[in-house]
Amino acid sequence: MEKESMEKESMEKERMGIGKTESEKTEKTDSNSDRKKIAVIFGGCSPEYIVSLQSAYAVISHMDREKYEPVPVGISSDGAWYWFQGEAEKIESDTWCNETDCTPAAVSPDRRENCLLLFSRERIRKMHIDAAFPVLHGKNGEDGTVQGLLELAGIPVAGCGTLASALCMDKDRAHKLAAVEGIRTPKSFVFGRNMDMGTAAVKAAEIGYPLFVKPVKAGSSYGVAKVYDAEGLPGAVESAFAYDEKVIIEEGVTGFEVGCAVMGEDVLTVGEVDEIELSDGFFDFEEKYTLKTSAIHVPARIPSEKAEEIKRTAKKIYRALDCRGFARVDMFLSDAGEIVFNEVNTIPGFTAHSRFPNMMKAAGISFGQIITAVIERAVEA
Repeated sequence: MEKESMEKESMEKERMGIGKTESEKTEKTDSNSDRKKIAVIFGGCSPEYIVSLQSAYAVISHMDREKYEPVPVGISSDGAWYWFQGEAEKIESDTWCNETDCTPAAVSPDRRENCLLLFSRERIRKMHIDAAFPVLHGKNGEDGTVQGLLELAGIPVAGCGTLASALCMDKDRAHKLAAVEGIRTPKSFVFGRNMDMGTAAVKAAEIGYPLFVKPVKAGSSYGVAKVYDAEGLPGAVESAFAYDEKVIIEEGVTGFEVGCAVMGEDVLTVGEVDEIELSDGFFDFEEKYTLKTSAIHVPARIPSEKAEEIKRTAKKIYRALDCRGFARVDMFLSDAGEIVFNEVNTIPGFTAHSRFPNMMKAAGISFGQIITAVIERAVEA
């Protein structure tokens, strides 16, 4: 009985890689290359899962392979982590998550290792990671959760860190910090589940209709509604609560939305300002990704002096919220010519057709150059 127990213990140790040398336990891929290994993290438990796949495919496709080796790390929609070894096109088509191409993986919390743990039937292997490039949109990825995990593990992060990611995801707190810097923000109030609808209706009337109802923490306009009268308020609030525990009810600024792409930390690079032209309603999820009735103009059709003012404001907001690496700062330009802060996307859409790359392209910076600059900053920090 004792012999059988010892044999089982020995087999378990072998399966776990215990007793093996570090060279035996560490995953060796492209060992003759000096390229930096960059974990491109995609997918995730978020309504924006599909958008993340598109962005990750573009990032991997435009990465400089002479300098960097992409290590695709996929998170399934139910939260399982995998090292993906298949063709990048499978990420774009959402056929990546399969037994053939995937190895269960996790980030090692040991700061001395800076690695992924790869779990096979035989043993646990380790793959060194030089930096991570999260390409996750919305909750459980863009909100500081993954950034915190990576920072705890000592793995450099391409893009904004934990604090900035969390602040920018929280529309209410982001607005309050921007207001401290003297930047105009929409009139608003936060509606929690413990607030009765009667009180909310009174506060909404004080702001005035039309107004917007939004989840405090969500992206891609999920759960956002434009409300034209008091009758539409309860339904809009209920829809927003499907995406977050708190809802922000916000002034509808008359005018149009403008955006500014910003990169860097101490020295900032900004793209050309873009402008969203709407035929009706607002820039919701469908319009953002299909442009059925709207158009995006880069550069924005505004005077150069106003464009420069928008760029200065974007940089001020970027610094106030502790951003680094890259982010897209969204604002409104009111009918009166006033710049009003909307929100910051710390991981904006990153396809070749997305707003951030197009604003940088208009400033003479290619998609490949963006990816290289963002990774270089993370690796060298």
